[in-house]
Amino acid sequence: MNTISGQALKDAIIYAAAYLEINKDEVNSLNVFPVPDGDTGTNMSLTISYAAKNVQKADEINVKSIAKLMSSGALMGARGNSGVILSQLFRGFYEGCKERNTLNVSQFADCLKSSSDMAYKAVIKPTEGTILTVAREMGAFAVANCGKYEEIEKFLEDIIAHGEVILAKTPDMLPVLKEAGVVDAGGMGLIYIFKGYLASIKGEKIEDKDFSQAKGTQKIADTSVSHDIKFLYCTEVMIQGDSSTAPTLRTKLAPLGDSMLVIGDEDVIKIHIHSNDPGKVISHCLVHGELIDVKIENMKLQHENTLMQDGAFSRKKPEKRSKFAFVTVSAGSGLSKIFEDLGVGNIIQGGQTMNPSTQDFLDEIEFINADVIYLLPNNKNIILAANQAKELSGENIVAIPTKTIPQGIAAILAYDENADNEENIENINNAIKNVKTGQVTFAVRDTNIGNKTIKKGNIIGISDRDGIVTVTTSPEKTAIELISNMADKDTELIYIYYGEEVEEKDAERLHKKIEKMYSNIDVVLQYGGQPLYYYIVSVE
Repeated sequence: MNTISGQALKDAIIYAAAYLEINKDEVNSLNVFPVPDGDTGTNMSLTISYAAKNVQKADEINVKSIAKLMSSGALMGARGNSGVILSQLFRGFYEGCKERNTLNVSQFADCLKSSSDMAYKAVIKPTEGTILTVAREMGAFAVANCGKYEEIEKFLEDIIAHGEVILAKTPDMLPVLKEAGVVDAGGMGLIYIFKGYLASIKGEKIEDKDFSQAKGTQKIADTSVSHDIKFLYCTEVMIQGDSSTAPTLRTKLAPLGDSMLVIGDEDVIKIHIHSNDPGKVISHCLVHGELIDVKIENMKLQHENTLMQDGAFSRKKPEKRSKFAFVTVSAGSGLSKIFEDLGVGNIIQGGQTMNPSTQDFLDEIEFINADVIYLLPNNKNIILAANQAKELSGENIVAIPTKTIPQGIAAILAYDENADNEENIENINNAIKNVKTGQVTFAVRDTNIGNKTIKKGNIIGISDRDGIVTVTTSPEKTAIELISNMADKDTELIYIYYGEEVEEKDAERLHKKIEKMYSNIDVVLQYGGQPLYYYIVSVE
């Protein structure tokens, strides 16, 4: 094969998704910290599965149309930092071939270069020794050597071989990798994607995967089921046109219904609205471009057929507009209850090992009617997905870079209804800076971190400021040592959230010991119900 056709590219992305899915556990195992939340492989696999699902919808089978579907699918399904970077790699690939029906060797090389360029632009502070480095070096090798090849298969084999050489060098570029004795997980995931491409070209048989039902992250169900449907038709339209006109179209459509979402991406605008006049909706859309896809569903009939779908009650956007709303990510029934008690009505279940996608945030935003919507990712690996949702949504979105659950709680408490948006953003950012977070979990492998020798099964205490600070054989002892490391003369409040695997009596015993140790500080114990982590500690 000396050219890549649209069908070949479509097959390649489906094969790549299946290949990564098969090998995701190996990628997950490369987590720097030996904790049970290695999720790079899972995030990349879920992201590319959205791309694979999307290309299966293709009506036109050429490189530019398949690459566009691949890019848009990955963009909406992106999970975690690795998934968002992967989506940008796909976006860059599309930018490199959006005028082409097929690709020869040199054109394929240009696409790989465009791919890594786009990903680097998407990251504010690129770190070498990561997936970015592997992608860049593979692209550079391709551009420098494409003149030596006629066949795509041999070219791709050597690109992969070069990528594996670079991957092996990532510990020399990033000290934390060398210390942990692993290569970069994202880079490994990228190699598996390319190996999937190669398997497709060679016609190798790998396990079949069905990506037609790529699932999103579970949301907390809104239990208010409305039998009085004000707008009868759920109308979804996709048009090919100038995405910069999306705000104008949004203004035109707003009076026609509710639950409206207008998203512009490249030269495509996606519209979702509940309306009694879908014909008028389509008429407005036609002014802005050519119809690609239209779907109209009678929601009354849907409601009569089923009150529940995928375990969640049907939801409706509030008619009354509020001044603000929070969308927060939570892991654990107790933590979700705490957020609910703070007035948060939009909670996405997620966190470690279950990072919400960009689409999950957009789905939640769809059911909010507020002047300002604050997104709280509450995990450093979810921040990029929240930022991407902010860019894609037409609403007034503020993505707050909360890295932990305690920071998310502090952000909500810092909000002042009497302050303007800029003041609130400043207050919230100041509040999250003053929160120290600690976590108690177990080691999943033997390793050495700093001056600490860690054995599989050890209980480790991790501070968001100092990394792993203590290693013991019991959750209680680790929690005590962790809090001792975090608390100082300025500490006024300690919160302890105990997880789903901790008995209440054990948590109470820890609580009493900490109260005795810090008699001049308020110590609060609450059930978090979080998986994997025995305790989450907040020191303020």
